[in-house]
Amino acid sequence: MVLDKLANAQRYYALHPLFEKAFSYLRDTNLATASTGVHEIDGKNLFAIVSEAAGVTEQEYKLEVHRKYIDIQYVVSGTDRMGWKDLAKCDAPNDPYNAERDAAFFPDKTSSWFDVPTGSFTIFYPDDAHAAMVTGENIVRKVVLKIAVAR
Repeated sequence: MVLDKLANAQRYYALHPLFEKAFSYLRDTNLATASTGVHEIDGKNLFAIVSEAAGVTEQEYKLEVHRKYIDIQYVVSGTDRMGWKDLAKCDAPNDPYNAERDAAFFPDKTSSWFDVPTGSFTIFYPDDAHAAMVTGENIVRKVVLKIAVAR
């Protein structure tokens, strides 16, 4: 798991062949006015999901994991409260993996909480159980880039 500012994105280019393209999308797109929804960047290998919404409370969140995609979650405005836990330390999922949605959900509580402010991003790999948008009624505009693990 990574937490950093967009200004430092070049440090992560070597971690995946599509990371440079993903971070270029974040830098070169007017994300404040981009329409919400899915935006194709490189077919199913790389796409963006733009959202603007209130989140859930710490009592309502669920830890999730993905198998097919790495998440880069970038906060355009607001502060996204996120949680993390090592997947290897999670109990069995209470909502098993579904390939169509590329997600499984766990009843576990996070190991750590952190705030992701405007201009910052996280990177979650398939072994990173994570909870995002634990913002209660606070509105957050963000972009989740989905990067295929295998090309």
